[in-house]
Amino acid sequence: MLHTDWRDIPSNARGTAAALGNFDGVHRGHVHLLHALHAARPDCPLGAMTFEPHPREFFRPQDPPIRLTLPPMKARYLTEHGVRHIFQLGFDKAFSLLTPEAFIEEVLIDGLGVKHVACGPDFAFGHRRTGGIAFLERALERHDVGLTVVPPLSDTSGPFSSSRIRRLLQDGYTERARAELGRPWVIVGTVAHGDKRGRLLGFPTANVPLGRHVEPARGVYAVTVAMPDGRTRQGVANVGRRPTVNDGPESRVEVHIFDFDGDLYGQELEVALHVMLREERRFSGLDALKAQIAVDAAQAREILDQRLD
Repeated sequence: MLHTDWRDIPSNARGTAAALGNFDGVHRGHVHLLHALHAARPDCPLGAMTFEPHPREFFRPQDPPIRLTLPPMKARYLTEHGVRHIFQLGFDKAFSLLTPEAFIEEVLIDGLGVKHVACGPDFAFGHRRTGGIAFLERALERHDVGLTVVPPLSDTSGPFSSSRIRRLLQDGYTERARAELGRPWVIVGTVAHGDKRGRLLGFPTANVPLGRHVEPARGVYAVTVAMPDGRTRQGVANVGRRPTVNDGPESRVEVHIFDFDGDLYGQELEVALHVMLREERRFSGLDALKAQIAVDAAQAREILDQRLD
């Protein structure tokens, strides 16, 4: 269940064991935190407190988009991992000015009525992030609320983190990102009208804006697409600015869905990036581009057939 106003939490959502964090991507490190919290307090319903927008988006709106997951997908993934109550707190100027004391007293205790809290060792909170773990533990103890500090899940490259996964996607390492997410990375968006050039080339595409998602490496990907009717189809997608035909100022996702001919305008698609086939590049003309798209599509079919059998 999703709750967006910490001042008006229903009684059946109070008394959770709540994990604190941004949970962008809901990756394996986040799942590790949730499992540790449930193990510490299996008697309490599992909750997750997160922020919208992401604090980095609030403080640095001029930066390029950074999101691995937008709120609906984040909520879906958290629910799939046992979270019963998601506290999606609005992060605005007033919230950013809360002192560490006010965050604990007004939000966690009076607002959410938590029974136990879990976070990573680097969790910081309150105005200018001046609250830390030691302060949190002392303040919660006064209210008989427990704290579990969970060491980060790590591998040979270091701790799992949303930042690390963003870099992997930006460098084109979709398979490594998948390993750290525990699932393929998905771009969700509403199909918009494009210039319909793909249809003229023999490969009609659905144009899905990147929106607030982090921009992955520009190039061509083998993808699967969750359709509005619930079915999943295979396809090939270009992420980028299409230098051969347009060279527009904004990157977008153009998806050719195999063996599909229908109207998807205005409908939401979930495009999962599985393997990067090649980098985006400029071709000598439309004939050369059309020939390469055919090669890309055949390669994507072969890869997806092998991986999804």
